[in-house]
Amino acid sequence: MAFTSAPSRLLKLCSSISQGPAATMVKVYPKVSEAYLKGIDKCRRRLRGLIAEKGCAPIMLRLGWHSAGTYDVKTRTGGPFGTMRFKTEQGHSANNGIDIAIRLLEPIKEEFPNLSYADVYQLAAVVAVEVTGGPDVPFHPGREDKNEPPLEGRLPDATKGCDHLRDVFVTHMGLNDQDIVALSGAHTLGRCHKDRSGYEGPWTSNPLIFDNSYFKELLSGEKEGLLQLPTDKALLSDPVFRPLVEKYAADEDSFFADYAVAHLKLSELGFADS
Repeated sequence: MAFTSAPSRLLKLCSSISQGPAATMVKVYPKVSEAYLKGIDKCRRRLRGLIAEKGCAPIMLRLGWHSAGTYDVKTRTGGPFGTMRFKTEQGHSANNGIDIAIRLLEPIKEEFPNLSYADVYQLAAVVAVEVTGGPDVPFHPGREDKNEPPLEGRLPDATKGCDHLRDVFVTHMGLNDQDIVALSGAHTLGRCHKDRSGYEGPWTSNPLIFDNSYFKELLSGEKEGLLQLPTDKALLSDPVFRPLVEKYAADEDSFFADYAVAHLKLSELGFADS
């Protein structure tokens, strides 16, 4: 399902993106060859087939996010630059089980050796949202692979609350409050696994469909068989976060538009900044 109700908003993202409390960052994307662009198009088609066949959209989204979410605006280290290919980063406690996504993607990466791991991982996350019925997230190729994995401990801790979320997403990544809530809505996909996170279960009754049901379930209270993490519940107690939860529960189009903005920003942290 393609989301097209706010095209002008998404097109503006190609030239400038608000990065939370920081000043507007002008994006200057690197030029890539025609051969590289054709490779991206073919890779996107392969990814659609793989994700549809394997039902692996949730872990592909997790891979893209956990790769990008390590970025630190102060040191300009970490971020969506392919370092998840290294066992060191795969071994971080927040990345338990992410090697499954790496293994699934490796044959596709081998088919397109000219593409960077960084681009393939982020493209897989974009396609995961698309294949499961979510919004179209713009994708700009040209990320270079880096060879130094980030320090452990930069990703969100599900046991903590609002202050922690802001510390991770705003202070370190440079995103904003709206991004936090919109990105949280991607918990509509997938489930937690006891052996990976210590938690078990899906957030919604249809964990392979990208929609606004995460917010509806959050507002309706806890239900047997469905999961609500401390970081999820924290969204309801904050005076800025809760109105956004209510807005997205009532208006899926608004959620899709804001999610596409937030996902794009996350996927481009540290990439093509002027």
